[in-house]
Parts: sequence; C-alpha cells; structure tokens
Amino acid sequence: MDVDEYLPALRRVNARFGEAAAEAVLARGWAARVPGCPDWSLADLVWHLAEVQRFWAWVVATRAPDPSGYVEPVRHADDELLAYAAARSAELETALAGADPAERVWTWAARQDVAFVLRRQLHEATVHTVDVEQVLGDVRPIPADVGLDGLDEWLEVMVPAALPAGPPDDAHPVVLHAVDADAERTLFPGSRPFPVATLTGTAGDLMLAVWRRVPLEVLTVDGDGPRAAATIGLVRLE
Repeated sequence: MDVDEYLPALRRVNARFGEAAAEAVLARGWAARVPGCPDWSLADLVWHLAEVQRFWAWVVATRAPDPSGYVEPVRHADDELLAYAAARSAELETALAGADPAERVWTWAARQDVAFVLRRQLHEATVHTVDVEQVLGDVRPIPADVGLDGLDEWLEVMVPAALPAGPPDDAHPVVLHAVDADAERTLFPGSRPFPVATLTGTAGDLMLAVWRRVPLEVLTVDGDGPRAAATIGLVRLE
C-alpha cells in the first residue's frame, strides 16, 4: 500500500469496529469472551483499542520524542466505552491527518516517523476489528491490499522485533501464498534449503493466521502443517 492509502483505510476499519462492537454488545453483552484474545472480555477489547489509539494520537499530535510525558487514562465504565472508543478513533484520525508521514515521532521500532504509526495503527485496528467480528459472529473479508500489507508488516516489523537475533536453529521456511493478491512471501527465507510447507489463502486470512486469529485449517496447506504452525509459533507476540 502507498502511505496515502493508510488513513482512508484506517477510517473505514475504525467505523467497522465501532459498528460491530455496538452490535456485539446488544447480541452478546460486555462480558462476552473474545476468541482471538481468550483472556479478554468484549469490554476489555474495546477499552484496549481505545487506549492504544489515544496513546498514538498523543504521540503524533505532540510529535513526542519519547513516551515519558504520556498520562495513562482511567478506565471508563462499560456503558461509556462505545462513545469513548469512537472519540479516540476520531482523535487519532485527526492527528494523523494533520501530520506529514515523514515527520519524526517516537515509536518502539527502528522506524521513527508518522508513516510507521499510520501503518501500525491500520493493522492494529484491522486485527481487533476481526476480534470483535468473531464475538459477533459476522467476520467480513479483509481487502486484499490491506491483508498483504499487514502480512508484510508482520514479516518486516514484528518478526525482527520478536526475534532480534534472527531465526532460531529449529526454524524452517514457510511460504505464504496470497491468491487474491497474486503474491508470495516467505517466513525465515534461507534458514533451510526447502520450505516446510506452503500456506495458500487470501492475504487477509494469511495475515490473521500469523496473528493467531484463525487456525491454519482455513488455509490450503501443502506440506507439513503442524511444523508450519510450530514455526509461526516461534514468533511470540506480546
């Protein structure tokens, strides 16, 4: 995706998150469990995304050189969460719209600019939108361009962050074939002569699989599925 595509995509996914969360509250209640984050209730999920978006809105709006000046919010009551989350989404969108993607801001990654925040917040919201859709029972397809970019971000940013010393000795290449984007990516290329498996599916499903939101069974697996799952599991996400 081009950098100017991130904000419109974020606006769309934020709107979907709010819509799905409101429907899920009516259908399941705030205490409903979140399949993708089993320790969380629906209320925890909505609060989490609101917290994340509030923090990054502050980083971008203040052009923060580090996070030391940030003041953590007090958790809101459940009946306030939908309005609070919508306000935080709007706040983040406004901050990002008012910043040049090339401007320097603090991030936790090697890349220290607004473009990193744009990309990261799009995919943060995309994955958590699927989380709330799974609670609701109405999971919608992720657009191919967003799914492929999310898969690329996971490979380019999340894997090195989780494994700064490189792949462990028991790593094997896993090929990821996105049929709707006509693209292939490889986890741990060069770690072994041959891949342990090729996983084929939509870009969105591949993205969700590496984020552990769907099982590999939703994909077509050519090769050793259990070993592919174990290899993906080497990338431990906090």
